[in-house]
Amino acid sequence: MNKPSTKTEPDQPRASSLPPHLKWITLGILALGALIGFFDRTNISSALAVDAFKAHFALSDVDRGWINSAFFWSYALFQVPMGYVVDRYGVKRPYAICFAIWCIASASIGLMSALWGLIVLRLIIGAAEAVVVPASYRWIRSNFDPNESGTAVGIYMLGTKFGPAFGAPIAAWLIVTMNWQLMFIVTGIAGLLWLIPWIFIVKNDMPEQFSRTGNNKKKSPIPVKSILSSPLIWGTLVINFCYNYFTFFCMTWMPSYLVEQRGLTLKEMGLYTFFSFAGIAIVALTAGWTADRLIAKFGRAILIRKAFVVAGFACACTVLLGARAETVEEALFWNIASLSGLGLTTANNLVLCTLTLIPKEITGVVKGFQNVASASAGILAPIITGWLLHKSGSYLAPMTLIFVFLIIGATTVLLVLRPEWAPKVTPEANTDIDEAKST
Repeated sequence: MNKPSTKTEPDQPRASSLPPHLKWITLGILALGALIGFFDRTNISSALAVDAFKAHFALSDVDRGWINSAFFWSYALFQVPMGYVVDRYGVKRPYAICFAIWCIASASIGLMSALWGLIVLRLIIGAAEAVVVPASYRWIRSNFDPNESGTAVGIYMLGTKFGPAFGAPIAAWLIVTMNWQLMFIVTGIAGLLWLIPWIFIVKNDMPEQFSRTGNNKKKSPIPVKSILSSPLIWGTLVINFCYNYFTFFCMTWMPSYLVEQRGLTLKEMGLYTFFSFAGIAIVALTAGWTADRLIAKFGRAILIRKAFVVAGFACACTVLLGARAETVEEALFWNIASLSGLGLTTANNLVLCTLTLIPKEITGVVKGFQNVASASAGILAPIITGWLLHKSGSYLAPMTLIFVFLIIGATTVLLVLRPEWAPKVTPEANTDIDEAKST
């Protein structure tokens, strides 16, 4: 019998040059940036449940689906370019520029009176926020040991889940106490405060000499054609789509579902949305940390993380029980339980599909492709949900489709995530990288 191995990835990254305390502080700032980004992309979901907002733009159910989807069109389009940008120029400067752009665009929604202007601003926010995930995962990949990456990703994912968790109740409260216009203006401008710690605390992750030489313009160490010929890469795209179809349904349509079908007030909706997203955040962090501890003790990193991912998809399938629930209390229970259970998948899936099986030299590019799949779920989930709601008059059909995608995702994890199918960096490519960094 083979001895358990603690190896968790094809190639081990160099030890981070950052002091340990600064490494964790920077991770916290990245998590906070993600929180603000997800807040700004989902606060419109609360507005779409408000009659005044719908009347202002004369929106039908299908229109609401298209507006929720607009963000993801540009978000998907800019994923791969942003992956190249952070691979070549580092994380700090591109992230700061994009962050300022999306905060200003989000605040500007409160000043918009035309539907076309609303859509344009959502497209701008989507393009700017495309930097968040490739930049964050490149930074984690470069600065954390593989055996602690589950915890690191879990902490980062707190931001992505607490963004919509805080976003729904805060947006609802601001709308109730002021109006939807001021909600966008206040939250957009407040987000700009994040730039202060980012600019003054975070170190540039690209060596100055390497940046000046122009060698950072070298092509990717693995051609795009070779990356896309890997069955594992395509498997990660399917898994990311299936996972995010459910989460983006929750981010875009959950507020309307709770208000329109389950009869909650706007404030009650905010509260239960908070519990659902807080649940997935806490479970994601706990599951990532637990997997790290099990891997440190027993090895078998891929097997352990796959088990967590499949278990998360299985727990999330209880969304169908919520859709079929006859009482409000039962529906709310499964609403929270299904999304929270998906947290078993969250950190471990991201570590497995991005940090464990993918060479570090192409982390940004591969994460860009994976986020195209994720963004495609963001494009389709709101549109398909709106269309099915329009046709059926109920949320049962949209939530049944979520169940189908969860089954497909779990099956793909079991059959396709095989390390021998991962893309490989050639010795020649490694030589080129070393030469570039030494000049």
